[in-house]
Order: sequence, then structure tokens, then C-alpha cells
Amino acid sequence: MKIVLLGPNGQLGWELQRALAPLGDVIALGRSGTAPGLSGDLADLAGLTSMLRELEPDVVVNAAAYTAVDKAESDAEQAELINALAPGLIAQEQGRRAAWLLHYSTDYVFDGSGDQPRDEAAPTAPLSVYGRSKLAGEEAIRASGCRHLILRTSWVHAARGGNFARTMLRLAAERDALRVVDDQIGAPTGADLLADVSAHALRVAMHSTTPGTAVHAPALSGTYHVSASGQTSWCGYARHVIDWGQRHGLALRASAENIIGIPSTDFPSPARRPLNSRLDTSKFRTSFGISLPPWQAGVDRMLAEALPTFTRATTP
Repeated sequence: MKIVLLGPNGQLGWELQRALAPLGDVIALGRSGTAPGLSGDLADLAGLTSMLRELEPDVVVNAAAYTAVDKAESDAEQAELINALAPGLIAQEQGRRAAWLLHYSTDYVFDGSGDQPRDEAAPTAPLSVYGRSKLAGEEAIRASGCRHLILRTSWVHAARGGNFARTMLRLAAERDALRVVDDQIGAPTGADLLADVSAHALRVAMHSTTPGTAVHAPALSGTYHVSASGQTSWCGYARHVIDWGQRHGLALRASAENIIGIPSTDFPSPARRPLNSRLDTSKFRTSFGISLPPWQAGVDRMLAEALPTFTRATTP
């Protein structure tokens, strides 16, 4: 099986290179591709079309996206190109050959109201340009009729690259107290977990068919919510990270008790964030026979993996 992976150098894409390898031949294409004529740049629609028609992959896994949430407010055209038009084009090309597309979306397609987890059928109402562009990408994929898995997730973290935990530990080494938003609720989700369950779901979905259909329609093609289990606020997340750092001997000035919760209104930003990022993952767990571990386990694993870099950063 030939798999084209777009966005291989991001947090999720890096883990997907490992997780997808047992399924087949993974061709990882960044913005510049790996060879003349092979483009993985979502801003280059002509290049994407040429690449897909040359390689004719059985699966495209799209881990690339425009993710600068605040910048998107003043860069809507580019966000739309990368998050909506490009996925739609990929879906059309894959649909033309009855091939698959695995694509990632976000809790930002919802307005964040209420305090209950949203399932896949919940009404969408994005608050930001980023959220609207991601929703438009979803809709283009579904409208194409191609075989697809759209996985909505939230609060993705990884040991590789910058992340919220790394920022909190750096600030805690510099300050006696921190002020962190406490009214946005979600589930920190490891890129490693997301990559592993993606590979499993893809394998199962590709072998699923709906009984009685003349064209053997894939039964599990569709949209799913995927995140670690449990919930917390950014403030609760920060306290967990700082507590972990203290227990592992990092030189921190701020303790978990000195992480002060504040409302989102005290930390204004160009783009509005959803307050309720809880996702109901029951459809995904039932459809693919997967158990999603608590968010704390994934965060602890990520912190342990990144401990040497934290130690260097916080040691005088």
C-alpha cells in the first residue's frame, strides 16, 4: 500500500511517520517535497494535483494545516487556501480513484458553549477564521464523496518542538507565580496517541464494507472525535505540569499552588477560543474498538521524554 503523508515534520506528522510505517510504503512530503515534481505544499494546488496524479497513492494522510490561530484573523485567504481548498482538492483526486483520505480537524469548528462533550452530530458554529477554514475543509471532503476519515481532536502536545508544557516550565523557572486561563476546558492529547489510533482506525476502515452495497461502500468512512479521556482547564494542565516538574527535581520558582486561574477575558487575543472543547469520543471508541487513556498519562509520558531538555533549560 502506498501512503502519502503531508506535514511530516510537525508534531503529529513526526509521530505518524512511525505509526503508519507498518501499513505500507510511506512517502513523507513536506512543503518542498522530496524530489523534483513532488510537492507536499498545501498552498500549491497545482503542485498537489501533479503529485497525486503521478504517485496515485492508496491513502493520503493530511497532517499539514494552517494552525496560526491568531494570525489567521488577518490572513484569512491563506488559511482558507491551506485548510479548505487544498483538502478539498485532495479529496476530489482521491475520490476519482476510490482511494482514501485521512484528515485532521479541530474542536474549533464549535462555538464552545455549554459544558457537555460535543458529539459528531452537534451543530457547528466556529468563532474564528481558523475554525471556519477548518470546517470548510471538512465540508469539502464530505462533499467530494471520497472515502475518508476526518478526525477532530484538541490540545495536541508532543515532546518534539515547542508546546504549552515547555512554556509553563520555562516560566515557572523564571517567576514566583503564573496566571493561566481557567475557563477553557478540554483534554490534552498526545501526538503519539493520536498517530497510533489513526493508523489502527485507517487499517480497520479500509477493510470495512457495508453489507448489501453493490460497490462495497466503506462502512466506517466518516467524521470522528478523538482525544484523550478526562478533562481539565489550561490552568489545571499547568498545575499538573509544574507538580510533575517539582517531583522530578526541576529548578522551579513557582509551585503548583502558585498557578493562579484567570478568565479568558483577562488574556485577550485576536481570535476567540472556544470555552468548551470537550469532545465525545464514544463513536470512535465503539467503531474501532479503541480505549483512549486519561490525559494525565499522555502528558506525563511526554514530559518524561522531554526531561533532558527541560533540565538544561531550568538549570542555572
